[in-house]
Amino acid sequence: MSLKIYTKTGDAGKTSLLGGTKIPKSNIRIEAYGNIDELNSFVGLLRDQYPEERGRAVLREIQDRLFTIGSALACDPHKEIALKIPDLVEGDVLLLEREIDEMSAVLPALKSFILPGGHIVVSTAHICRCVCRRAERITVELDETEALGQPLIIMYLNRLSDYLFVLARFAGHLLGVGETEWVPRKGS
Repeated sequence: MSLKIYTKTGDAGKTSLLGGTKIPKSNIRIEAYGNIDELNSFVGLLRDQYPEERGRAVLREIQDRLFTIGSALACDPHKEIALKIPDLVEGDVLLLEREIDEMSAVLPALKSFILPGGHIVVSTAHICRCVCRRAERITVELDETEALGQPLIIMYLNRLSDYLFVLARFAGHLLGVGETEWVPRKGS
């Protein structure tokens, strides 16, 4: 017998954290891991489109780390849970930094802001970057109100948004798509 996807327990606007504590679905913790889930979905879309195997492998690794972050944020910080949740490690951040450095080595130096776009892969990477920044902001807010005690989560999200920006540029490079520089309008 398969389990039903609906439980009806959320119909009153509450949900359970790992550990069993019920909280409103409007709680900042739910917002934080909801943003991580949205980011993970967009990263999956980017991975499906990405033109290079190495990049797809790194994106798959990132999706795994995002599940780790989402799991950590879904835990009741005041309860011990039976489920063993994996932790982020410093090496997760270092992987992103190495990838950023390697891609940056072949890209032209930035001399101005660039407009997102030019190819669906480039645009999708920029969407991922924006969702990542939102997830980072709400996670910082959660940390300020509830003291997460996991600084690697915020560090990872910060570095991930940098990675996604460079990945967007690198995807354009791989696909032969030029960057469109933003030229501010002069006066009216």
